[in-house]
Amino acid sequence: MRQVAIYGKGGIGKSTTTQNTVAALVESGKKVMVVGCDPKADSTRLLLNGLAQKTVMDTLRDEGEDIDLEDVLKPGYKGVMCVESGGPEPGVGCAGRGIITSINLLESLHAYGDDLDYVFYDVLGDVVCGGFAMPIREGKAEEIYIVASGELMALYAANNISKGVQKFANTGKVRLGGIICNSRKVDYEYELLKAFADELGSQLIHFVPRDNVVQRAEINKKTVIDFEPECEQADEYRKLAKAIDGNDMFVIPKPMIQDRLEELMMEHGILG
Repeated sequence: MRQVAIYGKGGIGKSTTTQNTVAALVESGKKVMVVGCDPKADSTRLLLNGLAQKTVMDTLRDEGEDIDLEDVLKPGYKGVMCVESGGPEPGVGCAGRGIITSINLLESLHAYGDDLDYVFYDVLGDVVCGGFAMPIREGKAEEIYIVASGELMALYAANNISKGVQKFANTGKVRLGGIICNSRKVDYEYELLKAFADELGSQLIHFVPRDNVVQRAEINKKTVIDFEPECEQADEYRKLAKAIDGNDMFVIPKPMIQDRLEELMMEHGILG
């Protein structure tokens, strides 16, 4: 079983990218579980056709600790298993605790079955908060993919996440599997992301082009794979899924200092 965590700046498209990639994997016959690690609980919505799944944290608050696996684990598109960690009530507590609580509960309920090919953790923001770093700090996820774009703050967050991966890689098995570009159609975006990944010592595992079919699919509460399976964008997610499935390049990243990151952007005509 491969345990994969998807990180990236808030709003970069982690959840959309994760769900479409997972849809492509299960379409190809893989057995996958998705663990949403975001208090918004939107990491499985497209796989469940818009179902507002009750989170682990809400279930624990409402029903106490004596709960069954089916109370928090719901089947979605082609049998993918879906869990939403949730978080504390607004303004109270640390959302990262929801991740820790959820993963511990899933382990105690034996959710990580021998038949699983993958577990995907869709993680909020970057790894500044220790709670959100939990999937890699505790060795739950050994493969990290970072979603980024050709925008400065997206790359700043990706570089920051790489620092976290580097820190935990030195004492554990976690490795960076690559950068996923979720395109914003900025100038020289592919070249910039390729250079960024190379500078980290990693790879640009796939460049996902921008296409309005993604928004149309989301409005219809589906992944692109489910909504319009014959379109070119669906094939892009299939290519990403295939690249991850066949990936054998896992590295300890070499993050940049801020000045070098800005130099890299200027070299590719973004800031100049």
